[in-house]
Amino acid sequence: MLIDVHAHFYHQRTPRADWRERNESRLTAGRKIGITVHVASILGSFGLTSPTYFPSPRDVTAGNDALLALQRAHPETIRGYVCVNPNYTAQARAEIVRCLDAGMIGIKLAASRRADDPLLDPIAVLALERRVPVLQHIWQHRRHDWPGQEASDAVELCTLARRHPDVAFILAHIGGGGDWLHSLRAVRDVSNVYVDLSGSGVDGGMLEACLESVGVSRLLWGSDITMDTGWAKLRYLETLLAKDEIAAIRWKNAARIFPPGAFPSD
Repeated sequence: MLIDVHAHFYHQRTPRADWRERNESRLTAGRKIGITVHVASILGSFGLTSPTYFPSPRDVTAGNDALLALQRAHPETIRGYVCVNPNYTAQARAEIVRCLDAGMIGIKLAASRRADDPLLDPIAVLALERRVPVLQHIWQHRRHDWPGQEASDAVELCTLARRHPDVAFILAHIGGGGDWLHSLRAVRDVSNVYVDLSGSGVDGGMLEACLESVGVSRLLWGSDITMDTGWAKLRYLETLLAKDEIAAIRWKNAARIFPPGAFPSD
């Protein structure tokens, strides 16, 4: 098995007119790579009718509905994270319950609020109650703020993780840009933070540093948007690790932190 823990799809209320083609191209590429399951999110309208990282409640619901429809259309290959904007606490919690009850298997938090903000605590409490992981969008060492987002880094995610030690948190796209060594130093001793290997970065020494910092048991394979670099990282890991270690990164670690029965043959 190969589980992609960080995937994205589009829908008709996003800026891409070719959204159907892009969704199909991901599934086609996934078949070539050997992906068994894409665990995906849709970030509202991806900026069409409200900001990507500050989606309106209406856009949050529309995006999640579109992903639920994709999950129903591809029950063997697509699973969903319910994406929420924590600035709307009541709506976010209600949306999490609604979408998990409909078959989603995790929670996605983008750059809508700092990861250490108390507004995230009610979401983490619900994640524990439902025994689902939280995928947190991370900028690897945020040195300043950017317009249109409230980005978090690993230090802030670890603060949240320490407040909720029984929740599994996924640090998004270690290869997504920025100082990944800063992130790896931060998460080293926080055992409930897992590192998602996705992102376009394929720097020399990155994968070795991931293994040294958190070990095989806290690494999750994912691709995000650039599936070719995700595949390249997987092939490189095969030169570094034994078969049982590769199996842990390919799917066994994911099967352990997502709900039982979330994936085939887990």
